[in-house]
Parts: sequence; structure tokens; C-alpha cells
Amino acid sequence: MLLIALDPSARALAQAAPVDLRILAINDFHGNLRPPPGGIQITDPDDKTKKIMVPAGGAETMATLVGQLREGHTNTIFVAAGDLIGASPLLSAMFHDEPTIESMSMMGLDLSAVGNHEFDEGKDELLRMQNGGCHRIDKCQGPHPFPGARFHYLAASTFDTKTGKTIFPAYEIREFEGIPVAFIGLTLKGTPGIVSPEGVAGLEFRDEADTVNALVPELKARGVEAIVVLIHEGGFPTGDYNECPGISGPIADIVRKFDKAVDVVISGHTHRAYVCEIDGRLVTSGDKFGTLVTAIDLKLDSATRDVISARADNVIVRTGTYAKDSEQTALLAAYDKVAAPIANRHAGSITATLSRVPNDAGESVLGDIIADAQLAATSPETDGAAVIALTNPGGIRTDIPGKEDGAVAYADLFASQPFRNQLVTLTLTGMQIKNMLEQQWLDPKRPRILQVSRGFSYAWDAEKPYGEHVIADRMSVNGQRIDPAASYRVTVNNYLAVGGDGFTVLKDGMVPRFGVYDVDALYAYFQAHSPIAPAATDRIVRLN
Repeated sequence: MLLIALDPSARALAQAAPVDLRILAINDFHGNLRPPPGGIQITDPDDKTKKIMVPAGGAETMATLVGQLREGHTNTIFVAAGDLIGASPLLSAMFHDEPTIESMSMMGLDLSAVGNHEFDEGKDELLRMQNGGCHRIDKCQGPHPFPGARFHYLAASTFDTKTGKTIFPAYEIREFEGIPVAFIGLTLKGTPGIVSPEGVAGLEFRDEADTVNALVPELKARGVEAIVVLIHEGGFPTGDYNECPGISGPIADIVRKFDKAVDVVISGHTHRAYVCEIDGRLVTSGDKFGTLVTAIDLKLDSATRDVISARADNVIVRTGTYAKDSEQTALLAAYDKVAAPIANRHAGSITATLSRVPNDAGESVLGDIIADAQLAATSPETDGAAVIALTNPGGIRTDIPGKEDGAVAYADLFASQPFRNQLVTLTLTGMQIKNMLEQQWLDPKRPRILQVSRGFSYAWDAEKPYGEHVIADRMSVNGQRIDPAASYRVTVNNYLAVGGDGFTVLKDGMVPRFGVYDVDALYAYFQAHSPIAPAATDRIVRLN
């Protein structure tokens, strides 16, 4: 080793040289090991007034891109802002998301915040994702024993009410050329309102900003000046995937409440892409389903050990542009071998894409079909005697895409209904049905409009106050006005039945009858009614 003595001025300059750190980040992967249908929508580079779809995503391509983005950078770390798992396509969901955890570990993921979907199967199952072992009920189904995550989950705001401690560490400190950088991970405070109550039983989700701010003195006492927050909450930007001329939503308020010691915020949850400056801090999000990797470049001051500059670039995981990573290909092939007989099973056919995108009233083509399938599965006297079926829009994850031959496989249906919720038929009065529909506006900024089955219709008024949105006289089933005092058999999924998404009225439903799983009802419906064509969305009417 050659040691060169520097004169005093050169030595001072060398000591002051900043340390470069590259952070690679993803969010809301949701087990999309294969490229998601449609890829990512961006502004057409040749015509800024138009949007185009770019094929993107897939673990094989992402792994290659992550490797390339690391090249030439001495200091790198790969992190995630939650929802790596949950609401996943069949290849991951069939094995309780074990393949996704293995894929991310193999890709070199270091840290991840917990998202709300990490709690879909409850705390104990999430701990299994970290620690490994067989599923409590389904045991070991994969091609090899599940080793658990090689990356570390962080959960600063999620507390076990019995122990008073966080279920995972609140933060992790990594050193880069002697400079400590803290990564705090947390999910949104509103998690209990969007996850099955059973999934968050015994857990407390504290305020995001209060949690982070309370940790700042502790981190400073440990010599940390550079702080990065991984938060599973987000916003709604204007502009393209690498822009942010304007942003609204929870993340904007949360960031403004953060202690000024927080330097960078990596966000998620809203499935949007943005690179923003909020309150003087860099705030990023990388779309959804593995279509983007965010490359964040920080310069750390060697003297103060703080961040002195930060920039970010959302890089599209373009399929066909990057070679497929051979290790990822082998992993997917091993799981495919077990899953393929079920995934490739012919379900039926469609004449065109069945879209999950709602109209102005909140109704979607695919939502109608799913509700119809659930009604068909539970309307026989022996299966529940349902006259109405309702399903939550958050449970419909993707379109069922049209193909050249119109064929639909079981995996296509599963991708649209990945939670595998059991159907429950309940007895509700007409008044309870109205009160339950009013709960669609518990959050007036983000109403959750339930999808409704054939024969049921109603109108709602956007200008009315909470509790008066639904027009009682416009509620009908099979052409007959809903009687507030009469009883009706109504089918929902078990997530809604226990008050999920804030529909607490459903917890008062009587004479529950449990039925098949939602995706199996949809499969049976396709078997019986194919080819299925998109139909008019006219069951829900919006006034004003």
C-alpha cells in the first residue's frame, strides 16, 4: 500500500470531502414476482398531453436493475417502504408469500418498513416471514424449507399491547465510511381501519410523526445526524413518475410534522410515483408492483455527519431491456413447478378486459361481476338464501386482462381476488343496509364504495352530509323498494363481516352462514357464464 503524505491544506480538503451513499428503494411490491399486467403508465415523451403504458416489473428484471444501479457506488443500501407481501398474485399467495420473501432476500434487500398488508394474516404470520418455518395450518408447501427473511423488518409505530414493545425494531443504524445513518420504519396509523380486525388484534398503531420525533433525541444521543424514514403512507401527486409539481394527501402533512432532523422520506401505500420536496426534505415513492426502483443519492458531510444533499431518480424496471437474473429465474421455476397445475387451470373466457376502475358513482365492471359471482354462490336456499351481495373495492386488486383468444386462467382470477376471503351471508334489516352504506363515507376524502350485485341498486347524493348520502327511496332489490323494517339476506366477505374498512354495522348481522372462498365463487361463475362481456355500470347512481 502506498501512503502519500498530504500538505496541511490538502489534508483539510480531503477530510472535508463528502461521503456518497446510494439508497435503492421500492414499495408496494405485493408479491408481483412476474411483471404485472399493463406495466406502468407514464407521460408520452413524444406528446406530453398523452399517457402510454410501458411494460415493467418482475423480480427477474428488478434483480438485474438493482445490481446495475449498485455498480460504481461504494456505499449502497436497498430498502422498502412496506407492502412487499399481501394482496399477491397466485404464485406468491399460494405459498403465503414465502416466494416473495425469498426473492427479496436473494435480491439483497436490507431493510423494510411494515405495511398494512404485512398484517393480512396477523402478527404471528408476519413474525414467521421474518424468522422462517412452516405455516401454522398449511405446513410446508414449497419446493424447499422456508428460511425466513434475510432482510430486517422495522416497525417503530406498531406496539404489542401486552408487552408495550414494538413488534420489530423501530430503527436500524448502518455506518458508511464511519458515518452512521439511521433508517426508521413504520406503517400508517390508520392500519386497523383497512386490515381485518383479526389481523391487528393485540396491536396498537401510533401516530407516525409523533413516533419519529420521539426517536430523534435517542438517535442523536447515539451520534446519528443523518435520518431516513421508511413510511408506509403516501400522497397523490400531479405530474409524471419522476416529478412532483404538486402533492396532496397524508404524506404531506406528516412530513411537515417531522422533526427537522429527518432528511429523507421514502413512502408508499398510495401506489403512486413521485419525487418531491416537502418542507425542505426529499420525499419519494416508487409506484407499485415492482415497476420502479428509486435510486436516491445522498452526500454526507464528513465533519457534521449530516446529509448535505439529496437527489432521486425513479428508474423503470423495463421488461425486455434488462436481462433476467438467473437466480431469480430458478427460484420462480421451483415454485412454478408446484403451483402451475392450479394456476393454469382454465376458468373461462372474456370478450374484453374486465376493468376494476370505478366510474364517477364508484361502480366498476369487474366489481359488478365479482358481486354477481358471490350472489350466485350464496343465493340457493341451502347456501345462504342471499338476495344481495356486496364486496369491498380494496379487495379487487387488478383488472382481468383480455387476451387474443379471450382465455382466462385461475391465476388471472386469483390476481384480481388474492385475499382468499370466505363468503358470509348475514341477515340485515333495510335500515341496517342503509346505515352500512353510509359508512362508505367514513373518510370523506377517500370514500370506499362497495360493489353491488345484480338486482340491487341505490342512489347517493354527493352534496348531502355524512349520514344522509344514501337516498332511502332509491334503494331497491329486484325492483322492490327496500323496507327499513324488513329483513334481507346479504352476502359479504369475512373481512367486511368483522367490520373491515370501517363497516361496523355488519358486525350486527344475524344468522351468519359461511360459504366458499371469494375466488372460488368467481371461478365457478366463470365456468357457468363464459364468455363474459363487460356490461353497463348502472347499479349505483350518483346525484350532484
